[in-house]
Amino acid sequence: MIKVGISGLGAVGSQLLQRLHVRNDIELIVIYDSDFSRIEKYSHGQSAKIKVADSPKIEREYIDLLFICTPAGQHLECAHRAVKQGVAVISVSDRISDVLGLLELNEAAKENKVVVVPGVGFSPGLSCALALLAADEFDHVDEIHIAKDGTGGPACARQHHRALKRPSLDWRDGAWVRRPGGSGRELVWFPEPIGGADCYRAALPEAVLLQPVFPKSSRITARLSATRQDRFTSWLPMLIPPHNDGGIGAVRVELRGRILDQRATKIIGAAASPSTTSAIVAETLLRQVLSSNAYGTKSLASLIQVKEFITLVRQKGIKIFDFDGIPSTNIDS
Repeated sequence: MIKVGISGLGAVGSQLLQRLHVRNDIELIVIYDSDFSRIEKYSHGQSAKIKVADSPKIEREYIDLLFICTPAGQHLECAHRAVKQGVAVISVSDRISDVLGLLELNEAAKENKVVVVPGVGFSPGLSCALALLAADEFDHVDEIHIAKDGTGGPACARQHHRALKRPSLDWRDGAWVRRPGGSGRELVWFPEPIGGADCYRAALPEAVLLQPVFPKSSRITARLSATRQDRFTSWLPMLIPPHNDGGIGAVRVELRGRILDQRATKIIGAAASPSTTSAIVAETLLRQVLSSNAYGTKSLASLIQVKEFITLVRQKGIKIFDFDGIPSTNIDS
């Protein structure tokens, strides 16, 4: 039986709690959120499986794994404490500084014999799994280009707002290249119901997570959909308070490379609620993390058996689309 913790019960953490609560292999879920209203209903012992922690240091509750679902920028301190306690970590943050900081925990995680997985969400997360799935058809992958649309809860919306004003970090011809956030407009066609949207460079961590998995690729980039108003106001505080949940979003992954010495392009994508998808991806990854014998900081793409993983997330309601925007019927074959 597994004992887990969830730090942060926002749009992602609350849905993750619901999914973990119905699993038969979960013995205990320790939860904490700085907003007491989110945990008040669990503080009276209504469920024997759920325990409310007295402080943010829930890694002290003898858990096996900690899901960090707090707003971006709050993940590193929590992960440091968990690793020192010998607790595995899954972080849902898509903030590039969080991902880079978690990657620096590699040696500490090895010493404490735990796994730390950054970027486990809609994108990065599902997008990395889709890239790995599409790559299975190629003899060599030259380029990977990821685009995403939509946000989860308010914290996710604020993070996307910040990302647009900060430089991107792309992999190009064997070197890391920074480009201004909000530049490089590209019209990208996402699966329905999203359709076409202008996408721009932004501070996104996909390339950082995928480059070690595809070290021979010449280009790995990521873009974020935005309106003209989003771009022009990215340097200002958010003018309109974000919604509690951003609704349906989409992710699109394009691979270019060679199949039997012929140039080929493969495009794969998904359309779903980013917050719901993040909870599904994180919950699905639980077993792979705890059963891993390779300690250290690992990306989702380096841990999973991709066809099995995609099959599981599809069974939980995530629709995967091929390049023509039609739900694929043979993507797991």
